[in-house]
Amino acid sequence: MSSLPRTIGDFSVLPLRVPQLASMPTTTPPATHMLYVRRNAPKIPTPDDDRSLFLANVPVDSTEAHFRALFAALVGPGRFESITFGDERGRRRRHRGPRSSGDDGDSDADSDSLDDALPGQAARLAALQSRKRKRDGFSGAERAQEEAAAAAAAAAAETERQRAALPSTWSRTLHRSGGTAVALLVDEKSVDLVDLVVAGAPSSGRAPSRPATATTVPPLGPAWLAAHNRLVYPDRAAVRDAVDAFFVQYNQQEAEAAARAKRLRNVPDEDGFVTVTRGAGGGGGGGGGGAAAAARQHEAELARAKQVAKQQRQEKEMTHFYRFQLRERKKAEQAELQRKFQEDRKRVAAMREKRGKFKPEV
Repeated sequence: MSSLPRTIGDFSVLPLRVPQLASMPTTTPPATHMLYVRRNAPKIPTPDDDRSLFLANVPVDSTEAHFRALFAALVGPGRFESITFGDERGRRRRHRGPRSSGDDGDSDADSDSLDDALPGQAARLAALQSRKRKRDGFSGAERAQEEAAAAAAAAAAETERQRAALPSTWSRTLHRSGGTAVALLVDEKSVDLVDLVVAGAPSSGRAPSRPATATTVPPLGPAWLAAHNRLVYPDRAAVRDAVDAFFVQYNQQEAEAAARAKRLRNVPDEDGFVTVTRGAGGGGGGGGGGAAAAARQHEAELARAKQVAKQQRQEKEMTHFYRFQLRERKKAEQAELQRKFQEDRKRVAAMREKRGKFKPEV
């Protein structure tokens, strides 16, 4: 253990002794997993960076309960607050936009970002309306009121999104091999204490054991696969409720998109430009969607025809890319025409001469 390096780059090395399974021989030495720890320093700073740690090479079967017990063994209980795994941050960024404290994304993403399965027109109009609101000169009280309303709407949307989610088919989620995580502690002093303990772990010759937490975490192995076999056949009522909730949310987003389009229609912005929106019934009217569908189909056909014509024109132009090649080709074609013309003249002259020598018998 003393031969292990203390640091690799900006990371401190924390060796973890993985508990041995009961099925393994007693003579087998326990496995050691290397966890790499450093202070969290994302590209875009967040308020919680001073009291968070960035972890790399996280064990694939780790859970929050594992890390809570691990930090309790390192620096005592009550200093660990929460942990966010890298794959969870990726899912949160796709669904809610980069708004969490552990994300490295842009915090100015559209506040009304929707799921990929929800109507695209609603998302585009929500983004457009959000940009227009940012350009408007609101006072501090009005902006705070709008932000509070947006936060409440986001919380309600997240609740509806969770209701619309299908039942999970796994009792316990595994992480990607070599994944990352961000551990949030209670204060900066706890981070300093963890740094001291982790820095001295390789030289001490004693690796902390990763807690098993068998009573609080669903087991892996055959029990995990058996639970998966049960969960792949969920209750019909639960599936029906999730599907109904999804389509309720979908229809609500469609209605909100139509309302936004109606509000934005013929309303100039601060630069004097008018946002062009398509009405629900074609031509800005309110009756029926057949005309709008036909208009969209006609526009798609026109766009496809333009694209095909453009591709054909580009292929024709790329056949002879340079001008001198085009001139040389034209000269060669002209010379070929002249040669064929001279051959035809000689052939006609020979036929005339042959006809003059012909004398019919009398």
